[in-house]
Amino acid sequence: MTIKEEPDRDEVPFWFDPLCPWAWVTSRWLLEVEQVRPVCADWRIMSLAYLNLVQREGQGLSEAYRDLMTKAWGSVRVCAAAAEHGGRGVLGPLYTAIGIRLHNQGRRDDPTVITEALTEAGLPDSLAAAATSTEFDQLIKDSHDEAFNEVGHDVGTPVLRIAGTALFGPVLRQAPRGEAAGRLWDGLVMVAGTDGFFELKRSRDRTVKPSFQ
Repeated sequence: MTIKEEPDRDEVPFWFDPLCPWAWVTSRWLLEVEQVRPVCADWRIMSLAYLNLVQREGQGLSEAYRDLMTKAWGSVRVCAAAAEHGGRGVLGPLYTAIGIRLHNQGRRDDPTVITEALTEAGLPDSLAAAATSTEFDQLIKDSHDEAFNEVGHDVGTPVLRIAGTALFGPVLRQAPRGEAAGRLWDGLVMVAGTDGFFELKRSRDRTVKPSFQ
């Protein structure tokens, strides 16, 4: 009897802000890709608050969105504290635990989301205190800048690095499943590997909301 070896898996850096529903959908797609292609997600943090309030200096933001961005510091700071505490490998389980509560369950204004997610991910709930601390902000900026120095500041999250190229997207209304997820991946690999490629985009209907099913 021979033992079939597991194929080597290519790591796919994926930069996320836990608050972004579009990044959440794309992240669930990447987990589907893991099941049908020899890849694995390498979860990394970026910050919509840092991008919009600092790098873009708050230009063009409504008061409501500015308030949302100020609040957005909390969850990404907790992710940074968790990575410092347990290594970057904890980000995947923690992101899933936070994302299910924020997006699937619609609990954006529930203050217990972070502590619940930390517990589910096997992390100390004391890390929740990082939400209101600037202690880990440099770690956030360093991770953020790794992606955005390459992909540019005129995009948001998600950002993936595929075949050595950082790309914004794909922005998806819902996550393809099974082989459909794999086919989308194959297309992105082809695009990312095309010398001189820069952009492929269409306008998004603002009435379309992401689906977390």
